[in-house]
Order: sequence, then C-alpha cells, then structure tokens
Amino acid sequence: MNQVTLGKTGITVNKNGFGALPIQRISKEDAVYLLRKAYDHGITYFDTARAYTDSEEKIGLAFGGGDRSRLYIATKTTASTADQFWKDLETSLRLLKTDYIDVYQFHNPSFCPKPGGEDGLFDAALKAQQQGKIRFIGITNHRLSVASESIESGLYATLQFPFSYLATEKDIAIVDACRAHDMGFIAMKALSGGLITNSAAAYAYLAQYDNVLPIWGVQRESELDEFLSYIDNPPAMSQEYKAVIDADLKQLAGGFCRGCGYCMPCPAGIEINNCARMSLLLRRSPSAGHLSPAGQEKMMKIKDCLHCNQCAGKCPYGLNTPELLARNLKDYEEVLAGKEMTPTNF
Repeated sequence: MNQVTLGKTGITVNKNGFGALPIQRISKEDAVYLLRKAYDHGITYFDTARAYTDSEEKIGLAFGGGDRSRLYIATKTTASTADQFWKDLETSLRLLKTDYIDVYQFHNPSFCPKPGGEDGLFDAALKAQQQGKIRFIGITNHRLSVASESIESGLYATLQFPFSYLATEKDIAIVDACRAHDMGFIAMKALSGGLITNSAAAYAYLAQYDNVLPIWGVQRESELDEFLSYIDNPPAMSQEYKAVIDADLKQLAGGFCRGCGYCMPCPAGIEINNCARMSLLLRRSPSAGHLSPAGQEKMMKIKDCLHCNQCAGKCPYGLNTPELLARNLKDYEEVLAGKEMTPTNF
C-alpha cells in the first residue's frame, strides 16, 4: 500500500484522493454510494469546493456526523473579500455537516493572498484557523508564478496544482520545491482532464514522487473500482507504462487545452473547455456523444466566436484559445465529412 504525507500537515493517507467535482453530475443517492464505498475500501482524503454546486452537500450526506479520525475533507473558496470568505466557509461547514475542515484552500486566485492584504483573505483564514473551523490553509492554482510565490511565502500548508505524466520540467520543479519546503502537494488533473486514458500508467508515474497525493475525479463505480484496485496492487513504473507515456507525450505534449474551464463563460456561448480539445477527445474517447446532434450544435457555436480574446486572456496556460477553437472545428467538420483524422490535423 502506497501512502503519502501532506508535508507539515502530518496528514497521511493512501496515494488515492477522491476528487469530488464529477459527483455534481450524478444523483445524491449514487454520489453517497460512491463516497461511502471509497471510504470503506481505504480512500480517506476527499476534495471538493464551494464552486462545485452540490458536491459539498453530497459529501455531507455521506459522512456528516460520522467519525473524522481517519477522514480528511478539503474544500475551497473563490472569495475575493473577507466577507465572502466567511460566507463561503459557513456555507461549506453547514453543507458538509461538520465543525471543521481539514484543508481549506483559496481556489485558483490570480494572486497569492498574504497577511495584511487589502482583500483580507489570508487574515480571515488565520482567524478561522484560530477558531478551529479549519485546520490547515492551502491554495490551488494553475499558474506557475502564483504557485511558486505561494511556496516561497511559507504561508501555506498545501498546494494543489496540475500534475501528470505530461508535466514539464517547470511543473516538476514545483513538486520538488514543495518537498523542500515541507509543503503538501496535491495533484489535480492527474488524467489531464480525461485525455490520459491509462490510469495505471498515470498512477505509476505519480508514484515516483513520494510527496504527491493525486486526487482522481470519480463519478462512476467502474472508475472508482480502478483506483481502489491500486490500493493493494499499486502500479509501478515499467517498460510497458513508459511506452504508453512516451506515446502520449508525442501526441499530447505542447499547446493543448487541459479543459480546466477558467476561460469560461464565453460571451458567445461556446463551451470552450470541451470544444478547444475536441480533436483529442475524438481520438481518445468514444466519439458517438461528441458527434451527436447536440455535440454538433455545441461545436458549430465556434462560428459565433466574437474574437474578443477574453478566453485567451484568462487561460492559465497562455494558449491562443481562438486559434485552438478554429483548428478543432476544422478537424471536427472533416470527421463529419467522413475524413479520417491524422496526427498532422492537430
């Protein structure tokens, strides 16, 4: 069994965290079933956010009032003011049916909140910590600059950051810096928003980093069963997995959309976080849904692009999103016309 300790928090859990964003998409009954099954079979770290609609409520239904001795709950706030921070925190506590949150995180802020800031966010978090409402203050981000600043500040107990086998040297440097600063590292996007389809290879890659806790987005029992199987039989790096990773790096590395959604909403109504990576989705997942009438309607919205460049300005990866959308629409229309996509199309 592989375990990981989140830096100075001392929180030690199986190297399988439950990412609760996808349970927004399923019923309360199904979500509670998955959450309880995950916990009963050894997953004890659950990550959610105030922004994930009813995800917190579902976790509260599954675990509210129960034993917290080996259950760790992390959630997040997108607050930009102290007043909003307190409102979010109290709402989260109520929905989660708990008196405290183990790791309370600032959710992808464009800056690194610090004590004495005009926004009052970090001071509010410190006060909540003193009141026992949160145990540790964390931060999540997609920006290398903010991630680096949060590490160097020494203020945060944890960093949640995208990390998978598509990582760059700069991403790996963030992981190493967290280890050096005794800061817990939580890996989001370990499957790169669904573009990585071999979870065993993904697990084996991350297992090489002893300070990394992956949180896997789960909404189906079959997905959960995959990760539960890794508790007793954790995949280790092998030539087979290395071949999978090398092939994916050849196809995926570079300027592709990770599907994080921070470019949204689009003023033209384009579902950017899926449309800007449709070429890859068609290659790497069942295509029927993408090519359905509803899927076609979503993709054709790209033609309504206003070229306002708001999406490009908000992309934490610096992608030229309008260009990506145009290229993906071209590929998509070729598929509809019966042409076969090749690696040169993208």
